[in-house]
Amino acid sequence: MIQRIQTIYLLLTTILPLLFLKLKLLGFTNEDGGGYYLGFKGLYTSGTDQILNLTKQFWPVSLLILLIPALSLITILLFRNRKLQMKLSLAIMILSTGLVAIEVFYSYSIMREFHVELVPGILMTVPLLILILSILAWRGIRKDENLVRSYDRLR
Repeated sequence: MIQRIQTIYLLLTTILPLLFLKLKLLGFTNEDGGGYYLGFKGLYTSGTDQILNLTKQFWPVSLLILLIPALSLITILLFRNRKLQMKLSLAIMILSTGLVAIEVFYSYSIMREFHVELVPGILMTVPLLILILSILAWRGIRKDENLVRSYDRLR
């Protein structure tokens, strides 16, 4: 059913990664006052003139940022096929876990390679929030499937 709570979870899982198309995933700063930002296309360098230059491209980040919302939207639209919906939401959970792991890996590798410090921000927690929402959506779909099965047993 499309009006269930897991639809809201999946809708948020669709919207949140799209924030990174324009916003920065991670921010770094160095001693010179310049900064590094991990965004959708890769690592950007910002000097004292505040002009962003693409330093390095990270394709896994871009791929996951596009794949998670697409898969979430497809999962919402498959509300009549709960078994397939559960499999797709499990795939979203795996991709979200990958996004969290890639965020951690790239933050450490950027800090080591460019000798910068991580600037804490609220957007750092969004991949973890996406993972939590995908887990909640999977649990909601599983709960609906168990409820339908229990009604089928009563007939």
